[in-house]
Amino acid sequence: MISKNKIKYIRSLELKKNRNKEGKFVAEGFKVVDDLLALQPADLIVATQEWLHDKHLADQTEVIEVTEEELKKVSFLQHPQQVLAVFRQDTGCNKQDSNNSQEETEEKNFGFSKINTQELSLALDGVQDPGNLGTIIRIADWFGITHIYCSQDTADVYNPKVVQATMGSIARVKVEYGNLLALVESLPADVPVYGTLLDGDNIYQQQLENRGLIVMGNEGKGISPALAKKVNRRLLIPNFPEGRATADSLNVAIATAITCSEFRRNF
Repeated sequence: MISKNKIKYIRSLELKKNRNKEGKFVAEGFKVVDDLLALQPADLIVATQEWLHDKHLADQTEVIEVTEEELKKVSFLQHPQQVLAVFRQDTGCNKQDSNNSQEETEEKNFGFSKINTQELSLALDGVQDPGNLGTIIRIADWFGITHIYCSQDTADVYNPKVVQATMGSIARVKVEYGNLLALVESLPADVPVYGTLLDGDNIYQQQLENRGLIVMGNEGKGISPALAKKVNRRLLIPNFPEGRATADSLNVAIATAITCSEFRRNF
């Protein structure tokens, strides 16, 4: 049985300010929880007997066995999936912090760890929908992209909706927040900075390198004007057939999947 205080504590982690204060986040469902447990122990697990019966958990993990009905009281999901866990946030990742001054951000390498320019990485400029961010993390994991660099106005990676949408990929993809424009401006001139823009060149006709930074923009506004000026490899995902009336744009997560797929197609 789970106490009212424990329910209140878990539910409080739905808010970013509480997640950051505690340094914790919530993951739900056997797929997401199992993938995270493979890398780190949970602080707390609330689960049904069915999920717990064959699990060997760390001694420091607090375990509360509940019924399906009790799990519904604490879950953020409409249909809970046997287990909910509270994990510590990755202390190796720089967190989203809108209170950082520009000077503080620059002192910390613009808020990011050093970028490996010989690998392919993603940069997200103001992607605000939690479902889109979670799906993009899952896409990055599928295509072997292990780092995502985010502007400070991108959705919080530890939002429960983001964590759920990653389907466990949050355990393998490092997501960081900082001054994205400053990061791009600091890159050597020979590093390709890709971006999908309406005035870009047909992505299916380009020679794409298996390194550099792929910038994806906000759901409604796209890549911000200042950052778009720094994109040195402008790409377009064309609609078919040319000239036919069609949707105004692609969902950013779908556009990311198409773009990453094209990069990996010949490698």
